[in-house]
Amino acid sequence: MKKILFICHGNICRSPMAEMIMKHMVRQAGLEREFSIASAATSTEEIGNPIYPPARAELNRHGIMAEKRGARQVTWKDYQEYDLLIAMDHYNVRNLHRMLGGDPEGKVHLLMDYTDRPGEVSDPWYSDRFDIAFGDIWEGCGKLMEYLT
Repeated sequence: MKKILFICHGNICRSPMAEMIMKHMVRQAGLEREFSIASAATSTEEIGNPIYPPARAELNRHGIMAEKRGARQVTWKDYQEYDLLIAMDHYNVRNLHRMLGGDPEGKVHLLMDYTDRPGEVSDPWYSDRFDIAFGDIWEGCGKLMEYLT
């Protein structure tokens, strides 16, 4: 089983969008038994809060239903349990390295680095462009699926 943990700052926008998109893609491919997918935050700011309503709305526009969940912070146990910790931007990677004491097993990666457009997933928190973030995440998850299967 491939275990993937998507990471962003607060775990209410990009990482839960990635979690739901990847789960959707895995279901569509009939591979549910081959994957374990979740998401977490590097910060404690939003712990317990649901997916941000505009992020949920963007998922719904594309026929992806967001599971009810609360934001949580990544832990060292997550590093041990998951095969990949997929971050949305360089800030998340830096925070993960600080929180986890580095990345000794090479598990931390940027989602967009699996695409032909390496770099960061657009942050909709400030731009309010959840459509652009969705597009980045959709592309990244699709390429990640190709890579893993």
